[in-house]
Amino acid sequence: MAIDPQILAYYQRMAEQYAGQPVPVDASARRARFDEVAAQSLIDDPAGMGVTDIALEPGAASLPVRLFRPAEVARPRLIVYFHGGGWVVGSPRTHHTVAALLAEDTGCAVASVDYRLAPEHAFPAPCDDAINAVRALAAMREALDVDPDFLAVAGDSAGGHLAALAAREVNAAAGAPVVNAQLLIYPVTAPVLTTESYRAFADGPGLTRDEMAWFWTQFIGADALTRGPETTDPRIHLMATAPSQLPPASVVLVAANDVLRDDGLAYADFLVRHDAMVVTIEASGMTHGFARLQPDAPRAREWMRRAAQAFVGIFDDA
Repeated sequence: MAIDPQILAYYQRMAEQYAGQPVPVDASARRARFDEVAAQSLIDDPAGMGVTDIALEPGAASLPVRLFRPAEVARPRLIVYFHGGGWVVGSPRTHHTVAALLAEDTGCAVASVDYRLAPEHAFPAPCDDAINAVRALAAMREALDVDPDFLAVAGDSAGGHLAALAAREVNAAAGAPVVNAQLLIYPVTAPVLTTESYRAFADGPGLTRDEMAWFWTQFIGADALTRGPETTDPRIHLMATAPSQLPPASVVLVAANDVLRDDGLAYADFLVRHDAMVVTIEASGMTHGFARLQPDAPRAREWMRRAAQAFVGIFDDA
């Protein structure tokens, strides 16, 4: 499937910029490179967007949160956002523009969570942080002056995995839909690297099969990845067991040219089989990570607008 020319031009620029430089091999070096690359796709916040940094104190870890709030909305609904980066790299800083544009496009407040990263904080630490953050922010809705009767989660890539997990776990513990809706952007959903999309896009661009295997290994370990298709832990394999309390409504956005395309499509089917309302969007011409590339590629921006519109459209049914 053809890749958007401006996405291809972006990857060509990156290849030229880093030509001859060593490929980062450990987590620290990968974080530094990702921070440097991501900074080039950050833009000024939309007009009227309020941005504040707060801290949560749920459980054992203090979690910084960056809160984006559209000025024109008196009591906006709240979306809890988890950034991508393979559970190893990334932060609310690298995904600042993604969260700001999501707040603008939905008219919601967006709380972008700075969860702990592997391998220093491997599984289940990022999962625990995601669950604790959603619970804490749900309890803070009155204090934050947002709609107290609605909560959504969202995330891209590994952040999509954490968003889906947190939504399900928080709802299951409450026995009711505390999380009303979720937006999953090219989510990781299972440690299975043998799907058709993994074969078709094994060498990228955007994300390769080998890179995804490395991220999974940092997160759960090599032995657990080897057992991946057979794992019964739903915190790792989101489709391993039947859920008890899914969010009532979901939007699942996948990139057509992405190793994780089939992860997202399989999870959308899983949600439908368990009676959730699902809108599935396959973004033609896009590759993994296109949410961060909205300033670089107008079609990436348009796909994210469409997903946001679909997300808002399901709120009243959630």
